[in-house]
Amino acid sequence: MNTSRRTLPVLLVVLMAAAGIDVRAGNAPPQRPNIVYIMADDQGWKDAGFHGSDIRTPNLDKLAQGGARLEQYYAQPMCTPSRAALMTGRYPHRYGLQTLVIPSAGTYGLATDEWLLPQMLKDAGYRTAIVGKWHLGHADYKYWPRQRGFDYQYGAVLGEIDYFTHSAHGTRDWFRNNKPVNEAGYVTELLGNDAVRLIRQHDTKKPLFLYLAFTAPHSPYQAPQKYVDRYAGIADPSRRSYAAMITAMDDQIGRVVDELDRRGMRDNTLIVFQSDNGGPRDARFTGEVDMSKSVIPADNGKWRGGKASHYEGGTRVLGLANWPGRIAAGSVIDQPMHMVDMYPTLAAFAGASVAKAKPLDGLDMGPTLTEGKPSPRTEVVYGIEPFRAAVRDGDWKLVWQATLPSKVELFNLALDPTESDNVAAAHPARVQALQERAAALAREGVAPLIMSEVIGATRHTLFGSVVTPSEQKMLEQQP
Repeated sequence: MNTSRRTLPVLLVVLMAAAGIDVRAGNAPPQRPNIVYIMADDQGWKDAGFHGSDIRTPNLDKLAQGGARLEQYYAQPMCTPSRAALMTGRYPHRYGLQTLVIPSAGTYGLATDEWLLPQMLKDAGYRTAIVGKWHLGHADYKYWPRQRGFDYQYGAVLGEIDYFTHSAHGTRDWFRNNKPVNEAGYVTELLGNDAVRLIRQHDTKKPLFLYLAFTAPHSPYQAPQKYVDRYAGIADPSRRSYAAMITAMDDQIGRVVDELDRRGMRDNTLIVFQSDNGGPRDARFTGEVDMSKSVIPADNGKWRGGKASHYEGGTRVLGLANWPGRIAAGSVIDQPMHMVDMYPTLAAFAGASVAKAKPLDGLDMGPTLTEGKPSPRTEVVYGIEPFRAAVRDGDWKLVWQATLPSKVELFNLALDPTESDNVAAAHPARVQALQERAAALAREGVAPLIMSEVIGATRHTLFGSVVTPSEQKMLEQQP
């Protein structure tokens, strides 16, 4: 059959129509979205303008107003476990990252037999990039982002660093594509610059997955003077610097959105923003900075507790999702969602296969985000560790301190969202059922990888420092 090139498209349409396939333009499958996933570090739940804060975040507020506020969005109580949950779609007790964070002396990392989010998206044809903090393994290159599915990497591989020297424990932690970078600048602005450059140079024929993981507003509380001066009315110096850090981060988020607009990418870009855990409310968990005699600046609003705790203040995090034309502007999703849900959700949006992943704990929240359907999540696993656990079933939440002196708390979050009324004594059957569920989850998991390394003060090969006193103290004094 000698058919000219000009008649082929017409013939294809005729054949599709004969087969009953709707070929009208309005029924074409949606284009795969660009995905920009923005993570703040230790930002308090209330510390954004759209939650009523005095900290100015106009760009986050605009994203919240133009999309959905995620008002029951859950993370793990600390940095490494949360980031691992996002990358795997699986709870961190399944691969040993459930307790504390990977310390500077840690030789371990996120298990290499886990099929990570960037690997899954790269398989689906995405260009993948991480700009910012990793903190899922640094002692061996096999754990680094470029070896885990990211085409491009820039920023800190470990975590907490000085915002001007880019160092921790006297060692610079600043890399681009596995190679050390020695440059001047404020970390938050450098990350923003790099993200903007990446978008500006992106080939729009290919969808982009950008994981923009700020170190702000984690301690040390440092910001350029021009930002600190904006908060001259805040008396406490820690809170003043903390507020300045958040506004500096918000400015960079605004620049990223503007660049997406300039490249014509914005309308087909899903932007997700969240904090990695609740803001710290205990001086043991602010980091290397000694805050034991200072005001801890993060504000989690009405939620009890903060970073490292299993109460709502440690795990219910600031979050939003924005996708023009797909997520209704001004919507509020006040139903449970967890970080593990993002893996299958993003996979569905991207048309990606999850076949290479281990069994997921996450659920596809696409219909909840884009169609307003009820969340399919009824259970929330706040954490499963050898000495403590917290699990929610519906409105009932168990917080269980298993080590002596043991403590069992039961809360009905519908009636008592601030977790002020422990009703465990009145509901023994409910307590038993949730304890059995926690125990079953524990049996499915593995021991925390941090235990032997921190207790033994193991050295690692690339950063070469022993466990710090604050890291040892954190392990000994879990809340």
